[in-house]
Amino acid sequence: MEALDLIRSLNARPAVRSFTDRPVPSDVLSEIIEVARWTGSARNRQPWRFTAVCDQEHLEKLGGLGAYAQHIASAPCALVLLSADNGYRDTEFDLGKVSQTIILAATALGLGSCLATIYPESNVAKAAQLLQVESGWLPHHAISIGYPGIPKTGTRAIATGRLSTADLLSIHRP
Repeated sequence: MEALDLIRSLNARPAVRSFTDRPVPSDVLSEIIEVARWTGSARNRQPWRFTAVCDQEHLEKLGGLGAYAQHIASAPCALVLLSADNGYRDTEFDLGKVSQTIILAATALGLGSCLATIYPESNVAKAAQLLQVESGWLPHHAISIGYPGIPKTGTRAIATGRLSTADLLSIHRP
């Protein structure tokens, strides 16, 4: 039960979009990826690679490549998730799984994070060029990572609260 309580507490934390100026050490980023690399993937293809972006110029440019990616520009670091351009339908599913692992690992290490989608495809191409991504890999997602700062005030565009288990689960038995 302790493990379930830990997962629940980590998942219950809100996405962090405001960070301090404190840099994220390279060994902490390596530890996050060490945990993430054990995430299961379809047929163990591991269709992911990661690029850590920790310079302000690149972070600002990445922050402009998605409708809800602005938080990247104010983060001390972003992990760009590169997905294999392999045509398999489950590649994006695998990226979702590894994203969740990264977010949980970052939270366990005292960091805040927020996932962003880089889109439309023209922005994916811009991100690939900006980061000099190797052919065959696509930067569709990035996770801003840093030490949590004071949240900015304002109205939230996203509804708060969670649906109940009863609203989410139906059980069919013989």
